Amino acid sequence: MSETREQLEHDVRVGLTDDPPWLPARWFYDEKGSLLFDDITGLPEYYPTRRETEILTAHSSDIVELSGATALVELGAGTSTKTRLLLDAFTAGDRRLLFVPLDISAEVLTHAARTIATDYPTVTVEAHVADFSQELGVLPGPPGRRLVAFLGGTIGNFNTADRAEFFGRLRRAMAIGDHLLLGADLVKDADRLVAAYDDSAGITAAFNRNIIDVVARELGADGLVADDFDHVARWNPHKSQIEMWLRARQDVEAHFPTLGLTWRLPAGGELLTEISVKFTLARLQAELAEGGFRIVQSWTDEAGDFSLSLARAVAGQDR
Repeated sequence: MSETREQLEHDVRVGLTDDPPWLPARWFYDEKGSLLFDDITGLPEYYPTRRETEILTAHSSDIVELSGATALVELGAGTSTKTRLLLDAFTAGDRRLLFVPLDISAEVLTHAARTIATDYPTVTVEAHVADFSQELGVLPGPPGRRLVAFLGGTIGNFNTADRAEFFGRLRRAMAIGDHLLLGADLVKDADRLVAAYDDSAGITAAFNRNIIDVVARELGADGLVADDFDHVARWNPHKSQIEMWLRARQDVEAHFPTLGLTWRLPAGGELLTEISVKFTLARLQAELAEGGFRIVQSWTDEAGDFSLSLARAVAGQDR
């Protein structure tokens, strides 16, 4: 049995039997889910991609200069669309670069890696199918000269404890002098936040329900159908996070033969599929410092909606 299948079985067994039930957001991203998310990034309500692109357009050359990196490792790479702004800066003057995209979706990763290798002849692409929520091991590239990019505000999908564990895992995989480029969404008006996760075209709703299709298909579940759920997005002010839920339209009874599990959710019951924490720059700096990183520079877009932070991996006494 593959590690991915074992992880999915574990997540379903633990998450669906919890109260309230939940599933990790990583299971959105099969090929269909990855493409749906690409569609979401172009929606008028979904500002994070435009704001992060604005920052990258203005500061990619600064990031290259400040990091001094010769290897770029991207976590959750997907189609690496925004990453091209970094690749353009890294390869200016025909400089060579090792690019290591990591993603859970092999199909999307393979296509993106081939395209980038063709479009950037001075870039060596070393793609890895990997789950960044697990231990990473030693990262490819020369120690002290790696830049790890974690873009899109995905860090907000971790709760406080999981973020601390993630920064710890990442720091163990990095050497002193390596850099982390972290994209994070910032706190703002709640109505704008909810609209960004509940678009009028219904694409986010389709993306949310796709997690049901992934679980049902991969685990051979009987009675688990995406159309039996409505998409719900709400702001939780106490935790400073957007939450995405799936609400049962009718009583759900799903059977997982390989797990020996029957899962029931009454009509109106809800399944948590994603959180997206919104930050202040002070909170980010404190959490990064605790994880073994020191902020080198932070940038925001002109509207102050989104942030990119470049942080250096340091020794414990230098935090």
